[in-house]
Amino acid sequence: MARILLTGFEPFGSALVNPSQQLVQHLAHDGIAGAEIITAILPVAARHVPQQIQQLLIEHQPDWCIMLGLAEGRAQISFERIAINLADFRITDNAGDQLIDAPIVSNGPAAYFSTLPMRAMQEACIAVGTPAELSLSAGAYLCNLIFYTARHACETLGLATRAGFIHVPATPELAAQSARAIPSMSLNTMVVGLQAALGVLVNELATA
Repeated sequence: MARILLTGFEPFGSALVNPSQQLVQHLAHDGIAGAEIITAILPVAARHVPQQIQQLLIEHQPDWCIMLGLAEGRAQISFERIAINLADFRITDNAGDQLIDAPIVSNGPAAYFSTLPMRAMQEACIAVGTPAELSLSAGAYLCNLIFYTARHACETLGLATRAGFIHVPATPELAAQSARAIPSMSLNTMVVGLQAALGVLVNELATA
């Protein structure tokens, strides 16, 4: 049975909810055939999240680590290709910190690629009617920070875990609270797409 670590974030900024948290809860409740789902909702706090994701990886030794985060303004589920060694926050995090032009890991590699089968996961989403894309970079906020930290931990600690980051759009409820017009996607549509994407991971491990 595949072991999947699935993480989301608590609400941040002006948002009252975070779809990534809601998705983790829905996917854990519904389950994925052939997979053990381990979940965690992480704080939007640069001073805490690196230690937490590293500890989760060490403790659970998952086959896959899938990290979810909100990207307001996106119209599709976005499978991120690259995590960069840069924290450059446009807003403060929930602990009140705002890192500017800061390396995530001093003297660490400039970037890490996702080790997920992203194109197959994207195609699985589209096949069930969930808009999805391959995206270049996870930005420079907490989503990128956790992505880089997780990949760095896997590489430096010799973990076999394959890891990557997925951005999700706002839900209609969240978009309605926004001061500007932003695209949205229903939670159910995202759940269906991510279930199909996670099924790709189960099948790949079963046929390896």
